[in-house]
Amino acid sequence: MTSLSLTDRLGGLAFGGDYNPEQWDEPVWKEDDELMRRSRVNLATLGVFSWALLEPEEGRYDFAWLDTHLDRLHANGVAVDLATPTASPPPWFTLAHPDALTVRPDGTRLTHGSRDTYCLTAPAYRNASRRIAGALAERYGDHPALALWHVHNEYATLCYCDHTAAAFRMWLRERHGTLDALNEAWGTAFWSQRYGSWEQVLPPRATNWHKNPGQQLDFHRFWSDEVIAAYREQREAIRAHSDRPVTTNLMLPAYQNMDLWALARELDVVSSDQYPSAPGLDAAADAAFHADRARSLGGGRPWLLMEQGTNTVYDRDRVLAKEPGDVLRHTLGHIARGSEGALFFQWRQSRAGAETWHSAMVPHAGPDSRIFREVTQTGEAVARLGEVAGSTVTGSVAVLHDADAWWALGVDGLPSAGLDYHAALGRAHRALWDAGVTVDFAHPGHDLGRYPLVVAPALFLLADEAAENLRRYVAGGGTLLVQHASGYVDDRLHARLGGYPAAPLREALGIRVEEYRPLRRDERIILSDGSHGTVWSESVRSDGAQTLAAYTHGMLTGRPALTRHRYGTGQGWYLSTRLDDADYTALVARLLDEAGVGPEVQGLPPRVEAVTRHAPDGRRWRFLISHRTEPVPLPEPAHDLLTGAPVSELPPGGCVVLRIA
Repeated sequence: MTSLSLTDRLGGLAFGGDYNPEQWDEPVWKEDDELMRRSRVNLATLGVFSWALLEPEEGRYDFAWLDTHLDRLHANGVAVDLATPTASPPPWFTLAHPDALTVRPDGTRLTHGSRDTYCLTAPAYRNASRRIAGALAERYGDHPALALWHVHNEYATLCYCDHTAAAFRMWLRERHGTLDALNEAWGTAFWSQRYGSWEQVLPPRATNWHKNPGQQLDFHRFWSDEVIAAYREQREAIRAHSDRPVTTNLMLPAYQNMDLWALARELDVVSSDQYPSAPGLDAAADAAFHADRARSLGGGRPWLLMEQGTNTVYDRDRVLAKEPGDVLRHTLGHIARGSEGALFFQWRQSRAGAETWHSAMVPHAGPDSRIFREVTQTGEAVARLGEVAGSTVTGSVAVLHDADAWWALGVDGLPSAGLDYHAALGRAHRALWDAGVTVDFAHPGHDLGRYPLVVAPALFLLADEAAENLRRYVAGGGTLLVQHASGYVDDRLHARLGGYPAAPLREALGIRVEEYRPLRRDERIILSDGSHGTVWSESVRSDGAQTLAAYTHGMLTGRPALTRHRYGTGQGWYLSTRLDDADYTALVARLLDEAGVGPEVQGLPPRVEAVTRHAPDGRRWRFLISHRTEPVPLPEPAHDLLTGAPVSELPPGGCVVLRIA
């Protein structure tokens, strides 16, 4: 157990980011000290990519330079989030242990010269990771600067080497018990794939055509468990010498190959990184999507925005700049949704190396720049919000998120490449965000009883127990929206026989899907209510459900496209196509009305975020973030923590944090 929370150690919310002083010299360090004070930095992440300096040769550690910087930061009033550097092994390690290098599915073994070039299952890598984590903890476990431990960085790298094959076979033996059970689970009677010995079983390496889907799904499950085991090893090596909280940073939404619910349960503080994938209002919505997921993964425990780009928006093959004011708006968007602060990658923009052009708090232009002025403004704002530390956020609607369902939509051989798990998840969240509703994410097996509305956007795989849980939710009075291609397979990726989705869910929805009919790439169909569908359609039969919109094309003419079924004291809705954005937003608004869920604050115009944080003692704070170009009057004057004075309107593109009596 840990002695103090992160915010207790900091005396408020965290503000700062990754700091790499080893890239600079003493005059720059002195300027860093002054600029950190000016911008109110109180937490710096050290050592993430420093393995080659910390252990210049195997078994010989050099901590003198790190001593200097921990002592210097502490003297400057900056606490440290100390990382284990295991995401980037040094060249000496890979030359000494070439079997620990990453192997791709096609058998290509990678070489050092980048980051993340390691095999998580290689014994030499795991041993070296434990050793350096323990050595760091033994030296710095009770250092006065130390506030948080940061294991690894963005666990994600997959490997298909012989070490992985051996570990995969051990995992499969434990999961399935016998080869007969494995063959049944993977359906190896098809394509002459039956295994006669465990040694024949391999990871899903490159094949001539489709890989076995059960093998792919189990490999993802195995790798997730392997990540968690590797994290635990480092965490326990640290806890032998230190009582500070331990975390690893998740990379949301779609970068990590693991069960985020399972890994989050292992973290003292859930931490995650967020980089928008589109500019403007879409970037703000993406920040909210990220923050609501990170908070939900913590299950009410604290979470922290570990990384964001100061001036970075990824747009496919371009890296765009943020608009003026976005640094503050995105930061407060995360804090509004429960983050115990906001950190950036990185403090000072590198002058050389692979991420020379990654934005930073201090850009190449130096402190006399728009970016650093906005960073300073944001640091001052975060410093004024110390009283909200430890408060929580509660969503009024749940969106269902399951790693197995995600992985199931990534296997070979599905009828359409348009079934994008994370796009469906983000789209559901965006419609609710546009409606001013605060969202929680939940697993299909969680207790959902407190939510008046639950949205299930992409549950292609649905375990029997989860299907029964959703049936009980509707019977008990909940409103559930299930979207197309859901419940088609069980937790072994075996197709549901007798119609889709799973039987308990069919009962709650009052429908049976008899046939799936994917649409052509650019095909757009019209439904009887004037809405438009794309990507997917289904031949649906009503078994008691009311048809609210029907198909008007081809063999599906007159067949239900959108249904509602009153079941028990609740309602089960089923949508069998992908609606256009405007039509989907209208459907979500209708569901909110049916479920009696209103926006966080009534009367606000579109493009104004409103989120409320609650303290255990009854205090509340309301965050209002405007993405509009004109002022927005507030219902009544209130005390704004950011200005320390009463406010009566929200300025264009501005933010207020209101203390609510």
